Amino acid sequence: MGANVSGDRSDCDGDSPSTSYRPRLGDIPESCVALVLMRLDPPEICNLARLNRAFHGASLADFVWESKLPSNYGFIVEKVLQDTTLFNLAKRELYARLSRPNSFADGTKELWLDKNSGGVCLSISSKALTITGIDDRRYWSHISTEESRFPTVAYLQQIWWFEVGGELEFQFLVGTYSVFFRLQLGRSSKRLGRRVCNSEHIHGWDIKPAQFQLTTSDGQQASNKCYLDNPGNWVLYHVGDFVVGNPNALTKIKFSLTQIDCTHTKGGLCVDAVLMYPSSLKKEVTTCLQG
Repeated sequence: MGANVSGDRSDCDGDSPSTSYRPRLGDIPESCVALVLMRLDPPEICNLARLNRAFHGASLADFVWESKLPSNYGFIVEKVLQDTTLFNLAKRELYARLSRPNSFADGTKELWLDKNSGGVCLSISSKALTITGIDDRRYWSHISTEESRFPTVAYLQQIWWFEVGGELEFQFLVGTYSVFFRLQLGRSSKRLGRRVCNSEHIHGWDIKPAQFQLTTSDGQQASNKCYLDNPGNWVLYHVGDFVVGNPNALTKIKFSLTQIDCTHTKGGLCVDAVLMYPSSLKKEVTTCLQG
């Protein structure tokens, strides 16, 4: 602040109003600015960093971004991503890195932070799921796609006993989480630069509803039944929600999707992934991932 104060006492005494000192935004100490930034969301911090040098410098402070990182980021870096070199990054850079898709488990799963809230989101690809008959090419195949976070999706041609399941063990923060299957009836591709969907094998899903289930290691259960519909579009089907009360404990989540009425076959279904994320983000994530 002193850099803007004139050495002429008459200015300080008010004898020269035209040159009297008036505090400016840039005169606020970086330490004070940083305390303000701690109360803002990450996008707001990045926007204010463009104001002046004081705000830019404050926006780089480790303690500002430490407050935005999830408290379990040590577990994420060391146990999930298994890349301890990330601890060497400045906290702002670490937040930016974790906000991008981070693959693990040989590329079959992804983790990322919601940029606005820092909430942890997870995606589990079809290759990390247990699918009845997946190794029999008469029933299933893995097809390449540009419409997923992963290189391939599992495509069902026809089967009597339809069963898909999986599990994940993770150190979740306190809160409520939602689990979804991302599915599409029909096989989409590009033809002459336009998206087309082959509905040739779609059948059997309108006869009986599919059943979605989840259980947790602490005894929670949820289930949901619905008919699969909306051919040609990716749809997030809600499996259920679970609540985490102990952020220091590992929680194992088991989930499944079945349609095991063997009076008829069913087919023409793409299985992309299972998603888990804080229920508070349900609207934002579903808007982004459906279509």
